[in-house]
Amino acid sequence: MEVTRTNFNELLDDINNAIKQASFIAFDAEFTGLEDTKHGHALPFDTPEERYTKLRKGSLDFLVLQFGLCTFKYDNKKKRHIAQPFNFYVFPKPYSRQAPDRRFMCQSSSIDFLVSQGFDFNKVFCEGIPYLTPTQENALKETIEQKHLLHAQFSSPAFTSPHGQDIGPNKGPIAIPDDQKSFINGIVDQISIFMEKSEEESLNLPVCNGFQRKLIYQTVRNKFSSVHLEAKKGEKKDRYICVTKISGEEEMKMREGAKQAAERAEIDDAVGFSKVVRMISQSGKLLVGHNMLLDVMHTINQFHFPLPEEYEDFKSMTKCIFPKLVDTKLMAQTHPFKDHIPVSVLGDLHKTLSFKPFELAEVEFPKGYTNYNDNSKYHEAGYDAFVTGLCFASMKNFLGSFQKPPKDFVSPSSPLVEPFMNKLFLMRNFEVPYMNLNGADLTANRDHVFHMTFPKDWKSNDISNLFSAHGNVQIFWLDDTTALVALYKKENSKSAYDDLHVQKSNFTIQKYKDFLSFSDGEKHNKNSHSKSTVRKRSHNETDNDVPSKKKKTLNVAAQPFVYKQPDVISEGDDSSNTSNTSTTDVTMVDSTHNTQIDVKEDVKEADKLFEETAAW
Repeated sequence: MEVTRTNFNELLDDINNAIKQASFIAFDAEFTGLEDTKHGHALPFDTPEERYTKLRKGSLDFLVLQFGLCTFKYDNKKKRHIAQPFNFYVFPKPYSRQAPDRRFMCQSSSIDFLVSQGFDFNKVFCEGIPYLTPTQENALKETIEQKHLLHAQFSSPAFTSPHGQDIGPNKGPIAIPDDQKSFINGIVDQISIFMEKSEEESLNLPVCNGFQRKLIYQTVRNKFSSVHLEAKKGEKKDRYICVTKISGEEEMKMREGAKQAAERAEIDDAVGFSKVVRMISQSGKLLVGHNMLLDVMHTINQFHFPLPEEYEDFKSMTKCIFPKLVDTKLMAQTHPFKDHIPVSVLGDLHKTLSFKPFELAEVEFPKGYTNYNDNSKYHEAGYDAFVTGLCFASMKNFLGSFQKPPKDFVSPSSPLVEPFMNKLFLMRNFEVPYMNLNGADLTANRDHVFHMTFPKDWKSNDISNLFSAHGNVQIFWLDDTTALVALYKKENSKSAYDDLHVQKSNFTIQKYKDFLSFSDGEKHNKNSHSKSTVRKRSHNETDNDVPSKKKKTLNVAAQPFVYKQPDVISEGDDSSNTSNTSTTDVTMVDSTHNTQIDVKEDVKEADKLFEETAAW
């Protein structure tokens, strides 16, 4: 269902009910851009903290233009999900001159891509739903209340700006300049004729500027006691004053009260789409996304609060706002799914789940909602949200096939889903594949990674040949003269470094940790250095202004996903092997549709089911 500023308020109750009744919620967003490369590309050796810092600095000046939301409610009788997709167009249109006037960046490749997908930019700019963060909303409400308080204190509008531009009292009526006297006299004549001869109840004065409106307010209130003045805005945003006849002071108070109520309602309307995001947060429902880190960061930053500088603060904030998150891209690249899913791009994942050994979950749409089963619209946020939720429903049910006896339906609140909870997929990161919001992140040994500088005419083969005695390498270009080089055979790291760093040649080699330390020391001076031409498929230097923290070391031989006793699956440790042959009986209540689920989980099978291989 398409939602714009025109029908947003009309549909708000339906949206709220869909969220409240949902078993889980899927979402997706479309942006004006993805990354500002001056803060560094994502590198395969980033820690989660480094990746967050890069994205926070380099991505959040872009804007969410379209937000897709799809609620999924399981129907026990029909044995299928009821899907209610919503496709929101959002745009931070300032409702008044006091409202925030958001400035944002665009990335030409992203805009071009949206155009190629048929994105309607006229609709987003003309009919996009506005929004305010809680901080912005409270500031505007405070400004309005101060304006109303001052109006009550000073009966003459000459003491306050008619639009709240100056919320403090002025020194009194100002003298009318000579060049404005004829204009003001003309206004007085118009109102005199209107009051004496016209049968109309109101008169719209000519469009004028703010200073002229102030002169009108102070002059008319002194000359006419039975009129009410109200500033209004025309279709082309031209401002004018509407004069209305009133019977006396009581009607004046009534009209002022109605005007103030309208101003408060205007702020409530300006909160707009943020109401939906708050509904999602307050519901506490499981929120599903696909490669969702950027979606989560933008949603929090744009509709809730500015993202904190500290990574650990971000993790805490995210858990507070969205306590249950699942990333289907991480699921697709984890056992037991990765053996059956060759490509985890959303469209390919959807196709793969349509065939054995998977079975696509059955879904129906209520009357009035877009039937996305018959209509593929990839990169429309509402459709992508639907497909993401459909993939999650199918994948969680697949986990039931490993149970004894097998189960056709697995609840979103099942312990089987717990291993994937609050782990956000990290793109292009080989050994730390996710950001763990539940606790300490995995870390990896980088002793096999080196930083090299070399002549500008060097190619990949020149670098590979240097390391040929020590095995194959992966090369990640930073610019034309620097690259990161990773050995496949990690055990040869020491011999490779000992061999190469003593050679007298036209290249230099550093250990990765030394490169990070050097970069951290040089970061304040980097703007003074000339930038080399970047290769077409290269990565820029990382921004390593990140404080070091004690983190959990990755044990590639460990099996991170195992059950916690008595009823939760979590990252395991070596002490869990005492329960490998035990069986846990768990009775769960699915609060979504008020049914009891008897879960008989075999812990030994779970060890195999959620094993993370050394490839990570």
